[in-house]
Amino acid sequence: MKPLTLLAPAKLNLFLHVVGQREDGYHELQTIFQLINLYDELTFVLREDDQIFIVSKRCDIEKENNLIYKAYQLLQTHTKKLSGVEIHLNKKIPIGAGLGGGSSDAAASLTAFNQLFKLKLSQKKLKELGVTLGADVPVFIEGKTGWAEGIGEKLTPVTLPETRYILLAPDCFVSTVSIYKDKKLTRNTPKITLADYQFKTTHNDLQPVACRKNPKIQKALDWLNQFAPARMTGSGSAVFAPCQNKKQAENILKQKNPPGRIFIVKGL
Repeated sequence: MKPLTLLAPAKLNLFLHVVGQREDGYHELQTIFQLINLYDELTFVLREDDQIFIVSKRCDIEKENNLIYKAYQLLQTHTKKLSGVEIHLNKKIPIGAGLGGGSSDAAASLTAFNQLFKLKLSQKKLKELGVTLGADVPVFIEGKTGWAEGIGEKLTPVTLPETRYILLAPDCFVSTVSIYKDKKLTRNTPKITLADYQFKTTHNDLQPVACRKNPKIQKALDWLNQFAPARMTGSGSAVFAPCQNKKQAENILKQKNPPGRIFIVKGL
């Protein structure tokens, strides 16, 4: 079979409210996952042996901790039908930035393995398996911008106006686990409905904790807030601001000394 190449998009959390915590420790959320046109590229090549290799110049995560490898193990355990494969990963989504790169890579891998090994698993089944790898894996398997509740797995596709965003990724890595375990995290934000959603009246409950733990995030927010209302995505470290038009985005991109890597991205 010919090599299979898939694009794995990043996401922004346009807002992220923590509305409760379950007895098993997982947090109940409300958020909008906005997929954006910043992609990792994955190419899958079948092997004649039973080995799995992940080849990447920009991702030094150990194989056992890589969600691509965990996706392979998950399907192998579930189906017993996988053989050898080599995955070439062109990593363009910043790591540890709240952009969902690892989860998106996992979703692309589940989709690719399902196709390459002719597993015939439904999208629903892939999402059920994928959520065990990460709460935001199902949205990438769905492949659509979505309103999410529960731990992030209860998805309703939404269509939003086409928007450009400035994305600023400071040079720091955020531990999602440490953010959610922090005693000062707000866990009782009142629920809203999709009809209630407005960017200006929502927020990210994880942002104050992340900024306290990582001053570079606050510095990035302060810089971007000079030009447009900025917010952190996910558990950080990346921050973003919606722009009124392409010209505004290009003007911000020209500003000097951004405290991190800066991109113009567009909602998908």
